[in-house]
Amino acid sequence: MNIDTGMVNAFQEGATDLDPETREMIERRKALLGPAYRLFYDKPLHLVRGEGAWLFDQEDNAYLDAYNNVTSIGHCHPKVVEAIATQAGVLATNTRYIHGSILDYAERLLNTMPDEIGHMMFTCTGSDANDLAVRIAQAYTGGLGIVVTETAYHGITQSVSEFSPSLGANVDLGPHVRTVPAPDAYRQGEDMAANFATAVEAAFADLKRHGIKPALFICDGIFASDGVFDGPRGFLKGAVDAAHAAGAVYIADEVQSGFGRTGDALWGFQRHDVVPDLVTMGKPMGNGYPVAGVAVRPELVEEFGRKARYFNTFGGNAVAIAAATAVLDVIEGEGLTENAREIGAYLQDGIRARAEAHPCIGDARGAGLFLGVEIVSDRAAKTPDAAATSAIVNGLREERVLISACSKTHNVLKIRPPLVFTRENADQFLAAFDRVLARIK
Repeated sequence: MNIDTGMVNAFQEGATDLDPETREMIERRKALLGPAYRLFYDKPLHLVRGEGAWLFDQEDNAYLDAYNNVTSIGHCHPKVVEAIATQAGVLATNTRYIHGSILDYAERLLNTMPDEIGHMMFTCTGSDANDLAVRIAQAYTGGLGIVVTETAYHGITQSVSEFSPSLGANVDLGPHVRTVPAPDAYRQGEDMAANFATAVEAAFADLKRHGIKPALFICDGIFASDGVFDGPRGFLKGAVDAAHAAGAVYIADEVQSGFGRTGDALWGFQRHDVVPDLVTMGKPMGNGYPVAGVAVRPELVEEFGRKARYFNTFGGNAVAIAAATAVLDVIEGEGLTENAREIGAYLQDGIRARAEAHPCIGDARGAGLFLGVEIVSDRAAKTPDAAATSAIVNGLREERVLISACSKTHNVLKIRPPLVFTRENADQFLAAFDRVLARIK
């Protein structure tokens, strides 16, 4: 099946009747922003404000946000807003001047990492972070070869888009890139971990066979774009060992799974008892303010730093660090990692309970507040049902609940509520889910 994964849950021109105001705004957007941008849903949303777990349209209708992981501690969290405003009114400058806040934050963040990780470098976005991490990895190994999963998303810079297959068939992968099937325990069962390690080993062997020296294996801890694959715990170790055996380093992309989202720990890789060589982060780091970074083993960056200076005008500026510090304060102070574990389990149990009455639910999985629900047309055959998945996503949008979809076959509901999601919010989600499932039988 040849599916453009970049079009998951994307608005299609002519796909639905739209009110005149929405149609006019879509046409104006296309005229001003060009053809490359995409909108969500059959009927796109016009949002004007957000608060906590809620988004509001121009008519002040409230939508329960169960998707936007960027504002992971809730939309417009007052502590983050205050931190940004206060710092912007005092100083906003770059890292070529001495400033204490970046040092305090770096030290605090490194204290959440394994002892082997010793340096922090700051960027603006997760794409920037992955771009920098690749430069460091390639400088350290002397290689170019990269192994990723076959529907991975790691960013949009030129070099990172070359190993982001989820951008679609029209965005070419680099000749130095090899893809491996996602670690799908739903279909592979107990063999999944061994199969995944073997696939990574074979991918690096193929790179070598074609004269390309291995450099890195990169994945996110929850395989977010591949279909949300959470376990079993520890299954990633064999693949990391295979990368190291090939002379490559392991980059843990925590842009989506980091900062408490998976519920067990602050970082997704910690669920697998592995120690990365580099850790990249972004999106929820500033709750919407552009700040991202790379945590790295000192020996990896030593030669890179000796030969090439690193400078990023906005990466790690004082306002960005103020936002990031406030986010970490809230995660720790409000117990949001624990909340993700508790409410995520409650929400996942609620979805699984509905599988008995709704055979389209093939599997419900995830960790913390990062869930995937496999929608199938034949539960015994585990046949992906992209059409029903789209109907559920758009049905929930009509119920004013926002989620999206992912996976190579477009049939996995992707559910990522903010970490402040409550049991009441979970019940609201499940009630809407019931109504939508009843309509698409």
